[in-house]
Amino acid sequence: MLSRILLVFPATAIALAALALLPACSSTQPSSTVLQAFTVLRDGTGETVGSATFTQVDGGPVTLEVTLQGVAPGQHGIHIHAVGSCVSTETVLFGGAGPHFNPMAKSHGLQNPNGAHGGDLPNVTVDATGAGSARMTTDRLLLAPGLASILDGDGSALVVHAGPDDQRSDPAGNSGSRIACGVIEAG
Repeated sequence: MLSRILLVFPATAIALAALALLPACSSTQPSSTVLQAFTVLRDGTGETVGSATFTQVDGGPVTLEVTLQGVAPGQHGIHIHAVGSCVSTETVLFGGAGPHFNPMAKSHGLQNPNGAHGGDLPNVTVDATGAGSARMTTDRLLLAPGLASILDGDGSALVVHAGPDDQRSDPAGNSGSRIACGVIEAG
């Protein structure tokens, strides 16, 4: 009787067989884990002069996209600092951000054979109109929990300096005064 049903309804039989095989053929791809953070950069008067976004996919390197506007033309060192605070101290604008983020106790500079700090980043070039942007990737920090996380208990800040970072000199690459700061927030 079953053979007669299959002969009478061959299309139905093929469809049922195909449906039975679907679970074996389907591939389940794990979904990606995407972590993000952001900051708004403000100068010493509180004016917004830029922003930055941080993205980490599946525990891989962190991609940072930074934009600046209303900043003096030229190259500017930017660094992630160890504390999520942009308050000024008596002697240092944005001194509350502390030193560079450096969980592995390395020397400063992307070109230093004993470096680099987790928070060391390439310079950002600002054009004659005061605008600049850069996209960079680093594997020396995390958005996920861990020793190299910039979203740890006391947070971290992104700081823009007045001049270029020489990428070699301790402790900050001779990049000059801090001119803008933003606390990095998960998001």
